[in-house]
Amino acid sequence: MRIDNTGLKIFQDEGIPEDARLSGWAALTQALAVQGPVRKPACVSMKHVGGSLRDEGVWRIFDKRYWPGETFDDHLTFALRHEDLDLLLLKRIFDAVDVKVLEAFVRATPTGISARRAWFLYERMTGRTLDVPDDPGVPAVDVLDPKEYFTGKPRLSRRHRVRDNLLGTGSFCPVVRRTKLLADFTGRRIAEQAAETVGRTGAHLVARAASFLLLADSRASFEIEGERPPRNRLERWGRAVLKAGKKKLTLDEIIRLQGVLIADDRFVKVGLRPDGVFLGERDHNGDPLPEFIGARPSDLQGLMTGFLEANDRMSTDGIDAVVQAAATAFGFVYVHPFQDGNGRLHRFLIHHVLAERKFTPSGMVFPVSSVMLDRIDGYRKTLQAHSGPLMRFIDWRQTPDRNVEVLNDTSDLYRYFDATDAAEFLYACVVRTVERDLPREIDYLRRHDEARRRIMETVEMPDGLAENLLMFIRQNKGKLPKRRRTNEFAKLTDAEVASLEAIVDEAFEGFGEGGTVAAGMNAGGEEGHVLKFL
Repeated sequence: MRIDNTGLKIFQDEGIPEDARLSGWAALTQALAVQGPVRKPACVSMKHVGGSLRDEGVWRIFDKRYWPGETFDDHLTFALRHEDLDLLLLKRIFDAVDVKVLEAFVRATPTGISARRAWFLYERMTGRTLDVPDDPGVPAVDVLDPKEYFTGKPRLSRRHRVRDNLLGTGSFCPVVRRTKLLADFTGRRIAEQAAETVGRTGAHLVARAASFLLLADSRASFEIEGERPPRNRLERWGRAVLKAGKKKLTLDEIIRLQGVLIADDRFVKVGLRPDGVFLGERDHNGDPLPEFIGARPSDLQGLMTGFLEANDRMSTDGIDAVVQAAATAFGFVYVHPFQDGNGRLHRFLIHHVLAERKFTPSGMVFPVSSVMLDRIDGYRKTLQAHSGPLMRFIDWRQTPDRNVEVLNDTSDLYRYFDATDAAEFLYACVVRTVERDLPREIDYLRRHDEARRRIMETVEMPDGLAENLLMFIRQNKGKLPKRRRTNEFAKLTDAEVASLEAIVDEAFEGFGEGGTVAAGMNAGGEEGHVLKFL
């Protein structure tokens, strides 16, 4: 099969660099009219030599020495050798090309690494079998290069002489690249740091810190959705989060958790949704203006089965716990299987994986949702960077009830995804909770307890009143508010007030204002931002 894109100027709405030709994934996508985004398209400069490759805007530009040739085989080999593996594009290329072209590709170099990888992935993702003899009689190779990707435990496929070390299965498979940032994060012993912090802290203080962190995470998870639920609903959800990781993750268990979330199910169906779902705005007539559309209802059962199988495989294979949490949680929210609760369940899944993998200290919840709320723009960018490019490949129409109905086959858009950005974002959130938030929370509580003890030694008063006095002074930048001074604390002398203010100032000297969950919980916190995507 010949591929000729000479003279082509535009690809997926982007201008092709001057004197360059599409290569690899971009060339195959263009030639086969593949419906899928090429997120970092490659081209080869037909004039320049030297420098090997460079990034220029959305493009990765190789010099002319890399020009692969004019055939399907040439460009598929180029993509598999020189570009990031894109399983979505590969699956759709497999569906679009004549099977005889693929068979000829494998038969031409049956011992070649690229040919064997493509052969294995074709049969794994499509469920179809190529007319190619078993076992080319050479040493086995990995599907993914462990130096470039996070990989599962290899499982030998004798037919292809390939070791399957993917993170998922043929029906649902994330990919996570070993970037410099992730290499740094995974080398920082975050789980050990958390265990050490908790281990050198008294059990009573740890329990109080855990309670504050749990409530803060629950509140932030709702706040991201633009909700401020009553305390009893927060506590009910908090109890569910505290049990994360104790039960095997199944579809029934996720549906049960959705039921815990939905206080009133008269207008929301609990379970897999029977209709479409979109996120975005509506015009002045109430018609949908979607920025994201979830998977078709008819695809949900199969997608969720594959999703759970991929999570099980990552857990069994011992994939880095935070990387697994990112791939599982973000994979879930991309599918968006429910009418309501997807965002909070997505964040619950982070806690589930971290707890099940013993990454989080027993009885402790990292306030990941609080950090996400604090970094809401980065969270939104991470989500939209995945979902935005998919929208042009989803055909939909408005339904009579102003919902959306998807008209084309979109299941592959949700089965195969690169979770690298999600893993980087989540790891950054976890690192902050362990290296800053958890120790600051414990430090805050120590200082708080010391200040309260000294307050009660200076002036005899009930514990609750001392707690309020401390809170009011902290909230008012070290001074007891005049309104409180003339009301519940009117019996204090000026000298006593000055002494108590000094005690609080000394206890929190060098600590700084804000930045702790406990302080925020006592002060009532601030209104959070709404994350439209979720």
